[in-house]
Amino acid sequence: MEIGISTFVELTPDQESGKCISQHQRMKDLMEEVALMEQVGLDVFAVGEHHRPDFIASSPAVILAAAAAITKNIKLSSAVTVLSSDDPVRVFQDFATVDLLSDGRAEIMAGRGSFIESFPLFGYDLKDYDSLFAEKLDMLYQLNKTEKISWKGKHRAAIDNLGVYPRPFQPELPIWVAVGGTPNSVIRAAYYGLPLAMAIIGGSPEHFVQLAQLYRENYKKYNQDESKLQMAVHSHGYIAETSQQAADEFFPSYQYVMTQLGRERGWQPMSRQQFDAMRTKKGALLVGSPQEVTEKILYEQELLGLTRFLLHISVGTMPHAKVMKAIELLGTKVAPEVRKYSKTNVGS
Repeated sequence: MEIGISTFVELTPDQESGKCISQHQRMKDLMEEVALMEQVGLDVFAVGEHHRPDFIASSPAVILAAAAAITKNIKLSSAVTVLSSDDPVRVFQDFATVDLLSDGRAEIMAGRGSFIESFPLFGYDLKDYDSLFAEKLDMLYQLNKTEKISWKGKHRAAIDNLGVYPRPFQPELPIWVAVGGTPNSVIRAAYYGLPLAMAIIGGSPEHFVQLAQLYRENYKKYNQDESKLQMAVHSHGYIAETSQQAADEFFPSYQYVMTQLGRERGWQPMSRQQFDAMRTKKGALLVGSPQEVTEKILYEQELLGLTRFLLHISVGTMPHAKVMKAIELLGTKVAPEVRKYSKTNVGS
């Protein structure tokens, strides 16, 4: 089982001082974090695309290219690329370039996007939310399969037998389909034989069992090679030496972000009681000691049949030293235990 870290490169106020670090400093901190991920042996570093002031990763491929220059082994993925409001040709070209720079470590995680800022920014209509994604995923899939493409759709100009360059270092770029709970997207991933990534950021992991089963059933229905079936989960989390320390350090920034988003989406403000409930075994958060986080990853692996887990550190901007410590604990304490269990339970 692969273990990695995802980020939106958040830029929110420090909850003690009320001040934000600069965008420049946040990017410098991120590169130090990536270097440490590589050093402690994590498998994946993933960056999500957003177009708003509290997240500064509007161009994941550029960040991943910078990460490629300071790493040698870790896989470099988006999490997600908002494919609905992007051009599949440019997405493919950007990630093929990252793949060349990284000796074949680039991946694309394509999703419809849970935030909508990119749609008006790039001139798309939210009424086309699903059809945009379906059409553009089909195009990206075809671009990945062949050097020259002829393609026609509703939302983009047609292409008549044109080549798309550069080609990646790998024979094909790994393309994952990321979902938040939409059955149509799950079925779509199975139809193309693409790996599935589920974002579990609220509710209970048990609620995603049906989606995992739907994916497997349709993967088989469409005669895909079941030996290639992969599933991942992406969840918010944080690790410290003790459970109490992890909760106390993570809660202020997490509460700030979730309360801000709540104002936009009509949620209630995040309370400490809610937060603590989400930290239990059947909750969505993975916040605790290395042992607690290990046990929860293994629980979700057994529940859903995972091949990858991405821990989203952090949700709001936390002190850089604390984030670095959490990365260290994930790589040196949690990941080895998860991998050890996975090896001893192959085929069970």
